[in-house]
Amino acid sequence: MNSDDRRTASVYIPVRGAAIEGDLVVPAPAAGLVIFAHGSGSSRFSRRNRAVAEVLIAGGFATLLLDLLTRAEEAMDTSTGTVRFDIEMLSSRVIAAIDWAASHPLTANLSIGCFGASTGAAAALMAAAARPQRVQAVISRGGRPDLAGDALSEVKAPTLLIVGGRDEPVIELNESARKRMRAARTQTTIVPGASHLFEEPGTLEAVARLALEWCQLYLRPAPSQS
Repeated sequence: MNSDDRRTASVYIPVRGAAIEGDLVVPAPAAGLVIFAHGSGSSRFSRRNRAVAEVLIAGGFATLLLDLLTRAEEAMDTSTGTVRFDIEMLSSRVIAAIDWAASHPLTANLSIGCFGASTGAAAALMAAAARPQRVQAVISRGGRPDLAGDALSEVKAPTLLIVGGRDEPVIELNESARKRMRAARTQTTIVPGASHLFEEPGTLEAVARLALEWCQLYLRPAPSQS
């Protein structure tokens, strides 16, 4: 896809008493929108998330990479490391982005998927449980879906849990969380030879390919588009 076929925007999404920042890319035409929730200590500039986002964009999906913390919260978190584990607050930010997308002219008619990494996976799942009519797919990369707690059983969207084959404790946490889910389709996929951060050659590319395939299966045009 030629870069001229995409629209990009830096966006500010209102949250309680503040705003969070995001980078929106919308190819033409767009088959859906994937909202990225980063993991602990990361941001919308995550190299790994951006690599996955580029593959999705090339495949015809819009992407929104978010900073789940405000700048003031990021400064606080750098010192204390506590805000990044406030899953309920992080999920409220993903929910705010889902609601914002419903009214933005570039994304209002797009079905939504959520992609979460590490603690961002729990936030994405909680947001999917809170907005079952809007979120049609969830993808987790090296995530901690177990931190979504009771929300797991409320998730309706087909959910793909991607875990590195060398990330054994997280494999167990993901499979335990998947067994608590009641969505019609849940799947744990192991990327052989990958550690938690998918730094090994070819492993992040495998994540991106799996994410694209999941979106192609489950991110269908919104009813207003049909």
